[in-house]
Amino acid sequence: MSRTIIDVHILQTVPPSNLNRDDTGSPKTAVYGGVRRARVSSQAWKRATRVDFQDKIDPSELGVRTRRVVELLAEEIRRQEPALEERAHELAVATFKAVGIEVKAPKKDATEESGYLVFLSRRQIESLARAAVEASDTDDVGKALKEAKVKDLADRDHSIAISLFGRMVADQADLNVDASAQVAHAISVHPVETEFDYFTAVDDTNPEEETGAGMIGTVEFNSSTLYRYATVDVNRLAENLGDVSATRRAVETFVESFVRSMPTGKQNTFANRTLPEAVVVMVRDSQPVNLVGAFENPVRESEVEGRIKRASQALRDEASEIERAYAESPVASWVTRVGDDTSSLDDLGGSVPLGDLVSSLGTVVESRLGSGE
Repeated sequence: MSRTIIDVHILQTVPPSNLNRDDTGSPKTAVYGGVRRARVSSQAWKRATRVDFQDKIDPSELGVRTRRVVELLAEEIRRQEPALEERAHELAVATFKAVGIEVKAPKKDATEESGYLVFLSRRQIESLARAAVEASDTDDVGKALKEAKVKDLADRDHSIAISLFGRMVADQADLNVDASAQVAHAISVHPVETEFDYFTAVDDTNPEEETGAGMIGTVEFNSSTLYRYATVDVNRLAENLGDVSATRRAVETFVESFVRSMPTGKQNTFANRTLPEAVVVMVRDSQPVNLVGAFENPVRESEVEGRIKRASQALRDEASEIERAYAESPVASWVTRVGDDTSSLDDLGGSVPLGDLVSSLGTVVESRLGSGE
């Protein structure tokens, strides 16, 4: 079977905003091509994408990443068997001990927690709870849980999120799941400078006597046209999920959520939510290709052409040059775009609405996996 790789390239303009800030509150940046660019971290956009999944797929296909695994499992044990209300916590601790995931002793009245974030699918939680309920009637709960192979239960029925973004279990490496999706740090196609919004707030209850500001401060921000990139190894995703139709659904969900999602940093302050000006999706059979080289030379707007038009042309030219130099022709490609400034991208694929792009992509994925191409 040849490889099936999906590359997603996005151009998106964001107005004054602070989507993803560092430890000092400043918008994250990076130096690329010798100039400072706006940056949104890979982690920030992966989480935004994963949160967006909640509106698109059944809860049974979602995952939960938390340190409060004991509380989570105990709640499911009580749901499955209300008579175990008093023992649910004890059974949850025993179950994770049998799995090999260490939980720390509680502080005061708190519930035990794992020493790190654990990513579990909804079905894994349900399966572990079911094993705990069945073991509750035995004389040796720990032995019964091991005989039920609860560690195996924690390593099957992976959620879409786990299958896409992977899972690392620090003290049980054999429970790790290799990610099938990679998301690049988004960077601006042009240089940026951080700006400062000086603000004041007035005390509403004492406007006559309090003539000055009740509070003053500053918020840092920038505005940018971002190049965003993500890639999905469809073959690995299919291995993680174990089902062709589930893989198609995961691909369609990921692409739509990655396109539509946005990190929520300072969202209430700036109301900066936008949709991309251009989305280019390519299916490859060799390797992922990030086209960020199109923007090593910073895009500069002119009096007659804005950044989006020049960025679209640069992206088109980079893709064409990669294809010429390396014979890297995509198996299939589509473009979803807004306005005339992005028209040059039509050279890279058929121009279609996002819904048609997603469904066409799903059809190609299912066909290639089903036929073994």
